[in-house]
Amino acid sequence: MVKTNLKQLNNKGMQKKTFNDIKFKDHPVGYGILGTLKVNGFTVSVIAGPGFYSFPKQDFKSPDKYEAFEVAVWDQDGTYITDKFFDDDHDNDVRGWLSRDDINHLILKL
Repeated sequence: MVKTNLKQLNNKGMQKKTFNDIKFKDHPVGYGILGTLKVNGFTVSVIAGPGFYSFPKQDFKSPDKYEAFEVAVWDQDGTYITDKFFDDDHDNDVRGWLSRDDINHLILKL
């Protein structure tokens, strides 16, 4: 797990976005939740629920009920670039079981 200073400022002196800025809604497949956040031209998608790489595998309506999430990142053209933000050989379009701290660390990289 990666710890991040959530009070970091961007180069314009504005506070960076965090997991708490993600607005969640019901996932369109009919179970779980989906939230997106736009950061510097990138879109971060965060989902959780049954059938996703998240924990627990329950149909909750609040992100507060989940400990880990499935995440994807794409650029302005809609191209998945999730693997560009991780230092390993994993080359999937999504990353599973990320904690809030992991997601905050990812957001700071954008």
